[in-house]
Amino acid sequence: MKDNFSAIPVFVAVIESGNFSSAAEKLGLTKSAVSKRISVLEDNLGVRLFNRTTRSITLTEAGEHFSDYARNAVMIANEGFAALHNQQDIPKGTLKINAPMTFTRLHIVPYLKEFLDLYPDVKVILSMDDRIVSLVEGGFDVGIRIGKLEDSSLVAKKLVDCKSVLCASPQYISEHGEPAKPEELSWHNCIYYSLFQGGTEWTFYKDNKKISIEPKGNFIVNNSDAIAEALLNGLGICQMPTFIVAQHLKSKALISLMPDYTLPKHAIYAVYPERKHLPEKVRVFIEFMSNKLGDGFGYWDK
Repeated sequence: MKDNFSAIPVFVAVIESGNFSSAAEKLGLTKSAVSKRISVLEDNLGVRLFNRTTRSITLTEAGEHFSDYARNAVMIANEGFAALHNQQDIPKGTLKINAPMTFTRLHIVPYLKEFLDLYPDVKVILSMDDRIVSLVEGGFDVGIRIGKLEDSSLVAKKLVDCKSVLCASPQYISEHGEPAKPEELSWHNCIYYSLFQGGTEWTFYKDNKKISIEPKGNFIVNNSDAIAEALLNGLGICQMPTFIVAQHLKSKALISLMPDYTLPKHAIYAVYPERKHLPEKVRVFIEFMSNKLGDGFGYWDK
């Protein structure tokens, strides 16, 4: 069967060229290779397709009947190749995106109308999930990942740096005091994000020294929006990415704590299954979001 399919373009080339020599030149094959392909096809089909003489070849009755199907097969295949080529050149088709909930709500969804206006032939299916899911198993074209990336076969492109701060509301600080160093956090109610990629510890740096503490508190949750709301309501202290709390820090609704200590540096990445033959719809989305988010640090930190 495989030999039959591969011989169809050869068969059509012979018809269109009128002889084996011209067909061979057109296909970049030797005359003997073309002749062999036709002979194998005839043997597999159990019919003669060409009447051969030393000067010319003509189609047999069976060859005439088969030629319509063969020509259509080649034409449909060429149309398919052209369609795929055009799809690669022009952003189009369904773009399936997997991304974290809060980041997506704040910094992707607000720009989707502009993106879709620029690329009207693209349809976005957006899955917002704070858990790390498999792009391949989920059938996603691209994912947004924040923090340390797991080793995988995925290709990653850094979009922007991700800065974090330790923060609490003025209400909480007035009631419980302000910690000056990591060790003092044991006296405070620390809100914990259960899907935190860094593990169960909070890490701080000062004077090239690393300090790790185990946060203790009465509220653990798997959603950053819920943590931000709890912070604003004065429930406790938490490490938060500035892409969530920058507006609250600027308005003084939240206060950045322990300014003498720095937190681990992270980044926000676009990840996708393969670098080779990257669909145009994925390339333009990554480029679009990279331009929107900022150069280096995110626009929310400026």
